[in-house]
Amino acid sequence: MKKFSILAAIIVGLMYLIPATGQSQSKPIIYFCERYDNDLGEIGQSSTFTPGYFTVMAKADDAMGLSKVSIQFDRYDLNTEKFTYYKKVPFTISPSMKYVFFESDKLSIEVPGVYRVYLLDEYDATVSASVIIVKSR
Repeated sequence: MKKFSILAAIIVGLMYLIPATGQSQSKPIIYFCERYDNDLGEIGQSSTFTPGYFTVMAKADDAMGLSKVSIQFDRYDLNTEKFTYYKKVPFTISPSMKYVFFESDKLSIEVPGVYRVYLLDEYDATVSASVIIVKSR
């Protein structure tokens, strides 16, 4: 009975440490789609693409409070087993934005691989990050 009580106490304790689904995001999340259409919204949402252009989406529950931001790509190198800098693209947004799409002719990846994608603030601090896979055609 004592073992059961200890196990029950551990489970209850863990429930308080793990956030419940549906709670608000404390930071923005980023994800990807083929393009954004003002009428249809996100088209072709995925985390896997072929070489070329795509759109980076950022979404938060509250205003992001950002104005000068960058999207940075780091490519995974199989030889060194580390991520290395690939490129960074600057953008300007309104601090009141909760939902924003980043599109540019510079937001493209031509070399297949695994990339870590960052949304950076004006001081290059990470606001959010995600991973995208670019496969050969």
